[in-house]
Amino acid sequence: MSTETVPSSNRTAHDPAWLRWAKEINGIAQAGLTYSQNEYDLERYAHLMAVAADIMAAGGAIGADEMLAHWALQDGYATPKVDIRAIVFNAQGQILLVQEKADGGWAPPGGWADPNDSPSNVAVREVSEEAHVTVRALRLLALLDRSVQGHQPPFPYHIYKTFILCEYLDGTPTGSHETLDAAWFNIDALPPLSKSRILPHQLARMAELARNPALPPDLD
Repeated sequence: MSTETVPSSNRTAHDPAWLRWAKEINGIAQAGLTYSQNEYDLERYAHLMAVAADIMAAGGAIGADEMLAHWALQDGYATPKVDIRAIVFNAQGQILLVQEKADGGWAPPGGWADPNDSPSNVAVREVSEEAHVTVRALRLLALLDRSVQGHQPPFPYHIYKTFILCEYLDGTPTGSHETLDAAWFNIDALPPLSKSRILPHQLARMAELARNPALPPDLD
């Protein structure tokens, strides 16, 4: 594992303790509800999930009823969600970013992985849909645990962030129905970032990995 994944000041950064506890308790409860055959155990696991939702609410992440409604849609064993981001550079070494509608900040094109689709296809499609640019997926740059990266705000789900290097083929970056704008930026002159989605040290590291194909993907 590369020691350059995050700066030393961020390597110990984690979600707040209450959020980690709530996510872990919910994972236990969800597994119990999936595999238990005993009606009394099912009641206990349902109660345990409600306790996890109350912890979420007490921490201010999301209302308890809303959290339970989200968790109710997740069948089976609890697993992390996967966020896929396309890293695209032009011939001038500028990186492609899109302006997010949710917070007005900028981030590499991307979003949640879709069922029945490969990571590379998700990356290519997200660039097309969010920036009107055509690319080709090349290789994996990093697979990161969002919880240890320093993103704000913390999420009520555990998330893996996947960064895929893509080759620019064609198109002029423009906003879409999903984004406010899209543009090329110098890596040392970035706009205000959507820090829920991307952090400055991550973009710097992605640029380094893209310039050095011999380096293995970052993993944490």
